[in-house]
Amino acid sequence: MKLQWLGHSCFLITAADGTRILTDPYDVKSYAGALSYKDLDGLKADIVTVSHMTHPDHNHLDAIGGPRRVVKKAGDHVIGNIRITGVTSFHDEAKGSERGMNIIFIISVDDIRICHLGDLGHVLTEGNARGMGKVDVLLVPVGGTYTIDSGQADTVANIVKPSIAIPMHYKTDRCGFPIDAVGPFLAEKQNVKHLKSEVTISRETLPQETETWVLEYTK
Repeated sequence: MKLQWLGHSCFLITAADGTRILTDPYDVKSYAGALSYKDLDGLKADIVTVSHMTHPDHNHLDAIGGPRRVVKKAGDHVIGNIRITGVTSFHDEAKGSERGMNIIFIISVDDIRICHLGDLGHVLTEGNARGMGKVDVLLVPVGGTYTIDSGQADTVANIVKPSIAIPMHYKTDRCGFPIDAVGPFLAEKQNVKHLKSEVTISRETLPQETETWVLEYTK
């Protein structure tokens, strides 16, 4: 399985059989230069997951070309060899009364379970984590303001206990949102790797102890 960070909360997951799963596609045109990652228009995917439909930095479905299945609801979804479980959560700490609902997606690809937390706005409970099952790769927002912040993200990672934690939704030179950079999340962590934007992950190569992987953005 290959995992590529396209910027913000958008990842392209490519299974061994060629199936392409895209998470939370963003619309750069909606943010007047505040979001200048690669324009996704014309990108092809077989499956697109959307954690919430209210914000165009997560729901730009019009950009994705070709026939594609859209998964934007909680519950179990089986598409070919891909199994996706959506878990209801909130975009804020007030049970959705401020920014609405959020769907956490657990995506099973090639015997790897990837958890995309979307715009999670609250710390998960131990019960939430048990309900999600074993997570191999955790894609976790760390920027704060609109999502959990670095400290809360650290708490979530410690509860979920993934093999690999990959931060997302943080301030970069291509994201001018009023959110934090990735630095505070990395502070005092020991097992941090800075890698290219695309990585290959298999069951055999998963680390024994949690590692934090920071993926480089490459246009």
